[in-house]
Amino acid sequence: MDEKDAQLEKFRAQNTGPGKKLTDDNSVKVSNDETTLRAGKRGPALFQDFHFYRKQSHFNRERIPEKVVHARGFTVYGQFEAYQSLKHLTKAHFLGAAGRKTPVLVRFSNFQGNKGSKDTAVDIRGFAVKFYTKEGNYDSLSLQFPVFILADAMKFQELTHAAKPNPKVHIPQATTAHDNFWDYVANNQESAHMVMWLMSMRGRPRSWRMMAGWPINTFRFVNAQGKSTFVRFKWEPKLGVHSLLLDEANIIGGVDPDFHRRDIIEAIEKGAYPEYELGVQLIEEEDEFKYNFDILDDTKLWPEELIPVQRIGKMTLNRLIDNFFAEAEQSAFDPASLVPGIDFTNDPVLQGRSFAYRDTELYRHHSANFEDLPVNRPIVEKNYNMRDSFMRYRIDVDSVHYKNNSQAENTPEVSSLEEGGFVNYPGKVEGRVTREVPSESFTDFFSQARFFWNSLSAVEKQDLLETLTYHLQYAKNKSVRKQNVDMWVKVDQELACKLADNLGVERPKGTHVPVTSKSPAISQFNTPYYAYTQKVGVIIGNGFNGSEVKSVLAAFDSQKVFYDIIGERLGVITGTDGTKLEANETLLTKNPHLYDTLYIVGGTVENKEKFDQEILDWVNTAYKYYKPIGIASTAQAYIKKSPKNNLAGVVFAANNPDFAKEFIYAIAKQRFWDRT
Repeated sequence: MDEKDAQLEKFRAQNTGPGKKLTDDNSVKVSNDETTLRAGKRGPALFQDFHFYRKQSHFNRERIPEKVVHARGFTVYGQFEAYQSLKHLTKAHFLGAAGRKTPVLVRFSNFQGNKGSKDTAVDIRGFAVKFYTKEGNYDSLSLQFPVFILADAMKFQELTHAAKPNPKVHIPQATTAHDNFWDYVANNQESAHMVMWLMSMRGRPRSWRMMAGWPINTFRFVNAQGKSTFVRFKWEPKLGVHSLLLDEANIIGGVDPDFHRRDIIEAIEKGAYPEYELGVQLIEEEDEFKYNFDILDDTKLWPEELIPVQRIGKMTLNRLIDNFFAEAEQSAFDPASLVPGIDFTNDPVLQGRSFAYRDTELYRHHSANFEDLPVNRPIVEKNYNMRDSFMRYRIDVDSVHYKNNSQAENTPEVSSLEEGGFVNYPGKVEGRVTREVPSESFTDFFSQARFFWNSLSAVEKQDLLETLTYHLQYAKNKSVRKQNVDMWVKVDQELACKLADNLGVERPKGTHVPVTSKSPAISQFNTPYYAYTQKVGVIIGNGFNGSEVKSVLAAFDSQKVFYDIIGERLGVITGTDGTKLEANETLLTKNPHLYDTLYIVGGTVENKEKFDQEILDWVNTAYKYYKPIGIASTAQAYIKKSPKNNLAGVVFAANNPDFAKEFIYAIAKQRFWDRT
């Protein structure tokens, strides 16, 4: 048990169990919790029914306002371990020694939708990490893209208003497929680069476990000697970066809106703990103006081929929360929660975020004491002179609560630099008060957007075109569609022309910016692939080949491939050799889009005709989305090769002693893009 676990243990409560008696919130035992106090058996309720008042008034206040953005989220606990000492770069304690471990809390979230929206929306996702360090809490707030949609915090409100549902009818929910957002994009063209990432496959992660994270802002590392180094961070999932196709994401959002949270819960419960490596990109102070982009511009990435990512540690998520409201809804993150050794730069978005996040939580919780809630509380002692307000957990027993005092010997004292006190980096500031952009490169909106486009594979480019088409076809204002086409021609002429044809508007004039460079790090086709934790749907009836199926399931278990046994109904299914399996899911409650792979076994069931038709539907769906399919020796009739399909990624068990091995290999590959 780490320090944060031990601290939380003090706050955990178990209301049920042997000998537990129901009480009210004042610990008074309750004798009747079903009927209100009335004047006579059929009379009016009495105002003096304090038990009803306490119960109902508390219920009325159970919910706090949802976040303006990133309302839909889920949190898990874990641990970060440093690979090496970074003392030469930063005095941050949690990065100061190889093997040093720090407890963390991670919140995954969607930007646009409300708390009741779907996990799989095409959306900007949050990836917030709270490090419970020995020097206080450090919050690292990432997105699944390395760039932001605006270059100055002044435009937070405009962006959010444009992305949220139409204020007249409050639709659509959790999507940018509407006029307001695309009108914003066309008329605020610094958004082009991030919108390219959003409309790419990266806007539809297969899983939070397979999603990268970038804090997007430029920070400073500061070492004990006061030397500063510019730094950007990156979280890289050990499983690689993998995505859903657009149709899959849309359908899963209806079939299972909680798809991503179910996925991470299953992985942690089965001990397949999600892992992410933390990397840093570093630029020396004297190299600030060395590049053809401004390092403070959050609409620009730092190309990894130019500024390599150095891996400095690993985060493992290994424990689920105990209570969603207490530990997810009440969790709060703030980019201004820093520790000595990490400091701000003049990044215009970071400067605004340092105010916006805390102010939002002050509104939601009606008090600054939200940082005393168990989930937000640091693991180290807090000594400060702030007092009172809502939700005051501390019972302050000292009578002196001001600085510069004689009664308490001027305690609590400030800490010197040597004692670990936070000292801001003494960067030089000069110039006139102005509202200008920091540099001319801030207004170069398309060079890096073109760079992104150049870096994609042919499959990814086609996917991006289809996703742009899908979203812009929901824009009913023809002028908005035309303005977007005229903007995207600056990224790629062919893309814009095809988009114009799809949207029913005139093809644009002009051509794209003259950028030919590209980055292999951007394409998802250069990510790791594993069978580990891929989800297989095993569709099976009675009369299966017991030895064959057992060997395949054993191979799944050995590789930690997740699977569901899906039958006509729940219960025992029996093979020809007497082998028995338990169907834990049915074709009625599951959907082929929820699985990465299918293993079709077939068999005899009560309603054979319906069962066979369902299997054919599942096979056709998996085949359409390029997914691996394993065909047992008892299921060959469900798919046959023809001039219209080449069966790429379909593995047959009949007369194949290496079936399990070949099937595992296909599962690891995940998609067969050469399939016809």
